[in-house]
Amino acid sequence: MIATQMPTAAPTGPSTTKTSATTGASLTGELGPLPLETIDLSAYDPEQSKLMDERCIVVTPADVPIGALDKKTCHLMSNIRQGLLHRAFSVFLFRPTDGALLLQKRASEKITFPDMWTNTCCSHPLDDFEEEKEMRDAMGVKRAATRKLEHELGIPQSQTPVEGFQYLTRIHYLAPSDGIWGEHEIDYILFMSARVDVNPNLNEISEYKYVSPQELKDMMDVPGSKFTPWFRLIVREFLFPWWDALLQRSNLASGGKIDVTSMKDLAREGEVVKVE
Repeated sequence: MIATQMPTAAPTGPSTTKTSATTGASLTGELGPLPLETIDLSAYDPEQSKLMDERCIVVTPADVPIGALDKKTCHLMSNIRQGLLHRAFSVFLFRPTDGALLLQKRASEKITFPDMWTNTCCSHPLDDFEEEKEMRDAMGVKRAATRKLEHELGIPQSQTPVEGFQYLTRIHYLAPSDGIWGEHEIDYILFMSARVDVNPNLNEISEYKYVSPQELKDMMDVPGSKFTPWFRLIVREFLFPWWDALLQRSNLASGGKIDVTSMKDLAREGEVVKVE
């Protein structure tokens, strides 16, 4: 979501401060030198704060890597307003027998977008792992996805092999979380169908459930329902037509199982789709 007007109110809560190049939280190159800001995380959950040290892959709007910065720096709205953009992924995992989608509710401990329902798993490939930087066939984000499915939902990586993902497209969106935090991402959308054992990490997610298309529509129609902005964007732009096609092509009525590879002809692999 590329906002036409950014929030102008001063952030509340923990204060942000300028950081110098000597701290590592600066970036030059296509974005030019950025006087990036940092923040004291001592008021936040310690497990979530530690994860903010992981290094995201910083990219241009064409998804060309230009460096790496820690998650904390990448998710501060003060830095996002300067154009700071990073790579991410969103996994949609469907139950093979009936095509129900696995949703999660983000834990209260999450620093960004806490207590919101979203798709199965949303996170980032990391510059910390060389294998997660590979762009051929979206292999880097697929490897990151199977790693994070295990971390967040406790799903063994053996149940989500990288060859089981179907990459569909990338979206470029921007979404504030509150006055301090937000997202500005090139987000890879990955479908998978697998029987999985879920053992949730309660520091990451507080609830999970499988839903049909109608059940998801009913959830989203409830007044005051809380869903992450990227999930709402993907639902609005892509999800239900893709989901319908997936169910039809899998021919469940004749005893078939959900096959995400049936979606390959719908993939927009060469595009970065800007949504707002």
